[in-house]
Amino acid sequence: MHQKVNILGVQISSISNDNLLAAFKQHILHKQKKQICITPVNSVMAAVKSQQVKTIYNNADYVLCDGMPIKWAASFLNTPIVERITGLDLLPNLVALCAKNDFSIFLLGASPGVGDKLKDIISTKYPHARVVGVYVPPFMSTFTVEENNKMITAVNAASPDVLLVSLTAPKQDIWIANNKDSLNATLMVGIGGAFEVMAGLAKRAPKWVQKAGLEWFYRFIQEPKRLFRRYFIEAPLFIPLIIKQKLSTKK
Repeated sequence: MHQKVNILGVQISSISNDNLLAAFKQHILHKQKKQICITPVNSVMAAVKSQQVKTIYNNADYVLCDGMPIKWAASFLNTPIVERITGLDLLPNLVALCAKNDFSIFLLGASPGVGDKLKDIISTKYPHARVVGVYVPPFMSTFTVEENNKMITAVNAASPDVLLVSLTAPKQDIWIANNKDSLNATLMVGIGGAFEVMAGLAKRAPKWVQKAGLEWFYRFIQEPKRLFRRYFIEAPLFIPLIIKQKLSTKK
């Protein structure tokens, strides 16, 4: 078990990267099904608006702190989170863990061609890694029953140790939660946009930008149209809600 911190009603995992990977290894070896969510501010705000999303996050086994604002908020609330673990950091670390221990990987989601490109990159960088399947569903706000069954069938035919799902959050987390019992996979990770970055199709901010907590702005410059609402309409609501939580905790 690991500690969790309450951020606006969402229980965020407080765990180091090393301890997380060690736990993942044991879960796979013992075939313990686990759901892993990676939660930036927009995911927490989605949970504030939707009881369904909040319940999914609070029932997940790991809900990782992806975003400096969440880490800062935890410290502001006097319940600091051990480490920020982003999807961009977790993906290569998880692939390396799989390569070292002969665990299999399935890549589900992202745009057409991204999964195949990522598979090639993984094969080059990690010759011992086993990517046992790639499936790209068509873009739909909600999958049809037929498409959903195709996704499940593709995963189950490969029976991966690690299922990486890139459908954007919280959509990917909802999909995993709804289909967890039907999926023949051990670790099920909603990995977000990390596929594109590891595949070399998108750039990540320099280290100094990450440490300054400005990675969001770097991403916004790359995709202003898609990310404007997330960063300039939804995200600013996070700060007053955290202050309200702080005040209510004091009372």
